[in-house]
Amino acid sequence: MSARGVFDGTAEAVARDLIGATFHVSGIGGVIVETEAYDATDPASHSFGGPTRRNGPMFGPPGRAYVYRIYGLHWCFNLVCDGARRGSAVLIRALEPRSGLDVMRRRRGLKADAALCSGPGKLCEALGIDAALNGADLTQPPFAFVLPSRSVAISQGPRIGVTRGAETPWRFGLAGSRFLSRPLSAVETAT
Repeated sequence: MSARGVFDGTAEAVARDLIGATFHVSGIGGVIVETEAYDATDPASHSFGGPTRRNGPMFGPPGRAYVYRIYGLHWCFNLVCDGARRGSAVLIRALEPRSGLDVMRRRRGLKADAALCSGPGKLCEALGIDAALNGADLTQPPFAFVLPSRSVAISQGPRIGVTRGAETPWRFGLAGSRFLSRPLSAVETAT
C-alpha cells in the first residue's frame, strides 16, 4: 500500500496500520510506536461538533496534517484520514527515535532516548512540528513515511487524556515497546 493509500481507511484502521511505520520530518524521526484514532462520531474528537477554524484540516482531504496546541503549551500532530467520513484523524502519540537523535536531544534538552518522543507534545518538540505544518500534505517534504514491510504485534486499549469517549479502545501501541507514552496492558493482536 502506498503512503497516500494508507490515509483512505477509517481512523481506527489507519491508527493500527501506522504502528511500525517509519516517519520523518526533514530527516528527523523513527518508528511510530503509539497512535490514537478519532472520528466525527466520537465525542472525544475535535471534529465531533462539526467544522471550526481550529479543526478545519480534519474536514479536508485525507493525507493532510492536523496540528494543534493543547493547554497553550504543546503541539499535537495528527494525520487526516478516511475520505469517506470527514472529520477523522489519527494522533501520533509516540515514536521510537532512530534518525537525528542529536537534533532531538538538543530540541528537548534531554539525553535519554526513551523520553525524546514518548508523548504527543514531546514528539512534536523533538521533530520540530508546529502550526506551520497544519494542513500540509503528508506525502510531500518535509514528511516521509515508509509503511511496515512485515506484521507487528500491537496492543490496544482506551485512549489517554480524554474525558468523553474515554472507554473507546482506539489507542494502539507496538507491543513491548519501551518508547510508549504509557504502558498498554490490553490484549495483544497481530497485524
